Amino acid sequence: MSRVLVETDAFVAELDAAVEAHMDWSRRILRCAVLHSTPGEDVLDPMAHTLCRFGAWFCANRGTFEALDAASAQRLEAVHQAMHDAIRALCTQVISGQPGRDGDLDAFETSQAELLKLLADYKTRILSSAVRDDPLTGLPLRYNVENDFVLCQKEARRNRSLLYVVMIDVDHFKPINDTYGHQAGDQVLRHVAHTLKQGVRGGEPLYRFGGEEFLWLLKCKSPEEARKSARRILAAVGTTPVPIDDGETLRLTITLGLAQVGEMEDLSSAIRRADLALYQGKQDGRNRYVIADAP
Repeated sequence: MSRVLVETDAFVAELDAAVEAHMDWSRRILRCAVLHSTPGEDVLDPMAHTLCRFGAWFCANRGTFEALDAASAQRLEAVHQAMHDAIRALCTQVISGQPGRDGDLDAFETSQAELLKLLADYKTRILSSAVRDDPLTGLPLRYNVENDFVLCQKEARRNRSLLYVVMIDVDHFKPINDTYGHQAGDQVLRHVAHTLKQGVRGGEPLYRFGGEEFLWLLKCKSPEEARKSARRILAAVGTTPVPIDDGETLRLTITLGLAQVGEMEDLSSAIRRADLALYQGKQDGRNRYVIADAP
């Protein structure tokens, strides 16, 4: 499991635990209201919003919240403090034998509802961000490829350059899984992803497309440059063995299908032609590239 996924899981688990702790805190408030018993000095303290478990955890992780949405982080802090201020006022009234004020109760209910909504929004944002990246290879998944494709296509038109959709498949991957096990298969995919990332140029998007397939948006000035790029990637993978258990290494090859994108062609059409080129490369013996010209 990748470090990114581990960190996301841990953060979400801590967020859930902090929210649950606040629910326990709310139950203490209910006992105060019904039994007129003290809810605890931490509730009555003017800095109560920094003393509860959620407040302490939020302060420790504020940078993460701000990186996701700085304005929401600021609002979250303000709402959380407002909720504590309202509860402190209510509990102080109740303990002294006086009925609580409607305004304080309204402020508590409103701020608590907004706090829970903000936290739910953050959780959704965190999880949505996580699923855009492949936890095994660290590469982006296919979800944003269409938007990137449109941007790259516009750039190619503007610069009078060429864009290729490149489908990449690891040769003989199933026998690797069957012979060495899925752990070795995962190691192969991580290794190939790392090698591809090192081989593509900056600004050329690379994705884990599914299974042992990768998708690369190749930008170049000419068909010859596209062929050189394909040969470079083939050589990079073919000359970099994968270490597996007990010091053994595997030598890998890949097959590439390249489709030169038409000026007004859509992504699905380009992928379909790249897939056909990839299939042709497999039929011709693998460890090679095949190019489909623009429609």
